[in-house]
Amino acid sequence: MTAAPGRRSSTFTRLLRHGFTDPGVAERLLDLPDMAAVHDDAVLLEALGAVADPDLALRSLVRLVDAEREADRRVLLDTLVTAKPLRDRLLGVLGASEALGDHLARHPGDWQALTTWESVDLHPGVAEFEQGLAGADDPVSLRIAYRRCLLAIAARDVCGTTDVAEAAAELADLATATLRAALAIARAAAPEDAALCRLAVIALGKCGGHELNYVSDVDVVFVAEPAGGAEENPAIQAATRLASHLMRICSETTVEGTIWPVDANLRPEGRNGPLVRTLSSHLAYYQRWAKTWEFQALLKARPVAGDPALGDAYIDAVSPLVWQAAERENFVPDVQKMRRRVIDNIPAAEVERELKLGPGGLRDVEFAVQLLQLVHGRSDTTLRSGSTLKALQALAAGGYVGRADAGQLDEAYRFLRSMEHRIQLYRLRRTHLVPEEPADLRRLGRSLGMRMDPVFELNREWRRHASVVRRLHEKLFYRPLLDAVAQLAPGEARLSTKAAGQRLEALGYADPAAALRHLEALASGVTRKSAIQRTLLPVLLGWFADSADPDAGLLGFRKVSDALGKTPWYLRLLRDEGAAAENLARVLSAGRFAPDLLLRAPEAVAILGDPGGLKPRGREHLEPEILAAVGRAQTAEAGVAVARGVRRRELFRTAAADLIGSYGTEENPAQTDTGALVDQVGNAVTDLNAATLAGALRAAVGEQWGDRLPTRFAVIGMGRFGGHELGYGSDADVLFVHEPREGDDEQEARNAANAVVTQMRRLLQLPAADPPLLIDADLRPEGKSGPLVRTLASYEAYYRRWSLGWEAQALLRAEPMAGDRELGARFIELIDPLRYPLEGIGEDAVREIRRLKARMESERMPRGADPTLHTKLGRGGLSDVEWTVQLIQMRHAWAEPGLRTTRTRRALAAAHAARLISTEDAQILDEAWVLASRVRNGVMLVRGRAGDTFPSDGRELAAVGRYLGYEPGHVGDMLDDYRRTTRRARAVMESLFYDA
Repeated sequence: MTAAPGRRSSTFTRLLRHGFTDPGVAERLLDLPDMAAVHDDAVLLEALGAVADPDLALRSLVRLVDAEREADRRVLLDTLVTAKPLRDRLLGVLGASEALGDHLARHPGDWQALTTWESVDLHPGVAEFEQGLAGADDPVSLRIAYRRCLLAIAARDVCGTTDVAEAAAELADLATATLRAALAIARAAAPEDAALCRLAVIALGKCGGHELNYVSDVDVVFVAEPAGGAEENPAIQAATRLASHLMRICSETTVEGTIWPVDANLRPEGRNGPLVRTLSSHLAYYQRWAKTWEFQALLKARPVAGDPALGDAYIDAVSPLVWQAAERENFVPDVQKMRRRVIDNIPAAEVERELKLGPGGLRDVEFAVQLLQLVHGRSDTTLRSGSTLKALQALAAGGYVGRADAGQLDEAYRFLRSMEHRIQLYRLRRTHLVPEEPADLRRLGRSLGMRMDPVFELNREWRRHASVVRRLHEKLFYRPLLDAVAQLAPGEARLSTKAAGQRLEALGYADPAAALRHLEALASGVTRKSAIQRTLLPVLLGWFADSADPDAGLLGFRKVSDALGKTPWYLRLLRDEGAAAENLARVLSAGRFAPDLLLRAPEAVAILGDPGGLKPRGREHLEPEILAAVGRAQTAEAGVAVARGVRRRELFRTAAADLIGSYGTEENPAQTDTGALVDQVGNAVTDLNAATLAGALRAAVGEQWGDRLPTRFAVIGMGRFGGHELGYGSDADVLFVHEPREGDDEQEARNAANAVVTQMRRLLQLPAADPPLLIDADLRPEGKSGPLVRTLASYEAYYRRWSLGWEAQALLRAEPMAGDRELGARFIELIDPLRYPLEGIGEDAVREIRRLKARMESERMPRGADPTLHTKLGRGGLSDVEWTVQLIQMRHAWAEPGLRTTRTRRALAAAHAARLISTEDAQILDEAWVLASRVRNGVMLVRGRAGDTFPSDGRELAAVGRYLGYEPGHVGDMLDDYRRTTRRARAVMESLFYDA
């Protein structure tokens, strides 16, 4: 076969074409005398080219042929060429497993185990493997027999005769037969110990679940009882010696290597506990001391060796405990924490290569399925399978997992398990790391049927499946729905009508009969929709009950479901996006305001399932959306209706985010920075009101004047609007300013400006389902007696000649909100010297401000109101804090730029930074201002209408308490805390405002 110098032989070219990476070495191997009979056999080359690693397969085949006796070589090669089943099996194994090639080189006769092709050989079980291990009476012979059986399993696997699930089941059956053989060897070595005890071996983990890997720890627990009247202690000691010997037989390394480690660390008390216990000792431990993960491990328990009656008794005894585990306190969080701890323990350099434990790995699927089994398997026995794939199919059939999700998870899990099998099969080593070397990746890819570009295709498919698992795992494993279901009584996970009535009474619904009617309307029927509702309702009932108004929550859920129940995405969103269901429950049961907004446009529920859906949208996003919608509208009324619809949607988004941040969820605890919640609401409502005003302005102008108004026009925010401190029910305090365009008639400009203001106010208050936006212009020069809109020059003249102290104080909150930006900026330039006077305001002005404040306290407090609980005008309330801060601004802002802000909290922080106020005083004022603002927001959210005092109705008062973070029954603590906080603020205010 020697080629002419400078030319490659035809064999070299053929080998290259058949996938050999080192054709030169392969050609030399084929030229060996032992291979003469097949050196140019086209069938053999074709078969070698079809395996995972042709080079490895040929090297191992040459070693096998060399190891055979001369008389048997010809038989091997003739059979290899003429019998396709043997050729595919043998070469397939040799091309995928270096370790099994080594075994055949040591035991060349074992290749004949691949020649049989009986029907039972296609899917052997425990009995067939026991027969294959028969005669193994010591650890060495057991290893040889084990490898021989493993050879046949691998052959069926790599040839595609069995799929990955069937191969895993066969490996588990082989492990069962091996454990039985090892126990027989141990008993034969110590017959006196065997006579003293009944010993059963219980498999856990992948072996117990009938889904074992090629090389994996075999997890077991041992249970024993005395035999033949023996005493318990000697019997347990004898059983411990037998169990220890069994473990050594399988685990220790001999001249034939090891089989696999037998791991008993999942036993009660782990490594610190006795290796063997009696059945009663097992039960006593599980009933009193077991942790959550131990019940999860028992999910896959099955007897595999030893005394069958004792093994069955063990399973019968522990199974009820397994299916009650989900009722344990903190069950789901415990499992989730364990999963996260597993990930955290992976070395950083290996996370991306970790096939089993890394994100998007096998354990993600297994943990998610097991969690769903334990939660729902209490009432649905069809879910009680130790096999991950069978359990996943049952979960999909029962509606607990979406069919499409289950199909994707099944496909991904099979692919990842196939990768794991092939990685371990290569050297029969326990590993879950994807190799890094290109040659290893090429072999792995080819073993999975990838031929064009194995490395690229493998990485692409692996990443795709891992991404699918990561995405679906986050939906299934971490969804808080499960935690709530896990806290229900047995039998309620899928709601029956009778159980619903009992549950409602226990949860304290004010009108159980009405609530039961809602449940019957939602859950009755045999449709898939009803099945999903029956799965969701027990969870939602618990969340509603955790609120101050469960009845309102359930009624709202029914209304939303009636409106959206026929849409394909609604129930799927609640079932699969755990945050959506819990968020909806919190929003519906927290008060009237947010549910009223939602029920006007139920499709907004989608916001609750979007991870970024609760983040408020800023003015820079809202204003273009509203202006575009107004521009497309046929009339001004239609345009503003759209703008008000956007405002309603954004009010709902803001309120939902506020409620969920205040209540917290199972995944995310309540927001501890309540000031941030107040700021979030203030900024969001201010932005959406400003955008709405811009839309109303565009509509008012466009209807009569088109694109060009004869005057430039701007809207200036005042009060809490200008300070970005609006609550849900706040009016929009504004000033209107205009400036005639050059060349336009001043009278015409003034008339146009007044017409625009009138039209804006009319449009924003038209009767509609959306909440109106009330415009309040009472802070304008001359108050209600003055004109609604002035020119910039008129403002300048008024402020120069007639301005009062309170007007300069009011201008501290002025900020342009809509209209001509350049005109708005010039208005701010005009008023800055007035609100931030050089050298600060004089003592006369200070005395006037103090006089006004005292007068307001005495005259404006509503009759009968408790001054210790009035959030705006009461002791230490909003007015006290704001007037104190504003006085500091008017005195010192000329010298301290940080004080030149319209926002109370920013100005307070700037005053502290400038050492104008002590740290303690600043904290006291800030705490009181935030608390009063939170109470006002809470009252609006609960009652659906604005209020400055705590509600008098007990249920509403409790709801405000829950919003503020107080548990049921602690309304008195809430009121006491409010009085204490505001009393301290009043003391600071009197010191800084009146006495300074």
